Amino acid sequence: MRYLHTMVRVKDLDQALHFYCKLFGLQEIRRYENEKGRFTLVFLAAPGDVDRAKDEAAPCLELTYNWDPEEYTGGR
Repeated sequence: MRYLHTMVRVKDLDQALHFYCKLFGLQEIRRYENEKGRFTLVFLAAPGDVDRAKDEAAPCLELTYNWDPEEYTGGR
């Protein structure tokens, strides 16, 4: 078995990137913005996994940011 990625939904993309990249030390590998779906996906990897993450798209932490605010009250 191989770790592929984990998705974390974030409310503030800039704040999340500050935490995961500046404080936690992960690096942004790629970004996907979907205007029709109104969301952005940002894929991060640990420094030792950057080359593998770029070549194989894994292992990564996926930050999912929905452009329209949504309140979460215990799951969907």
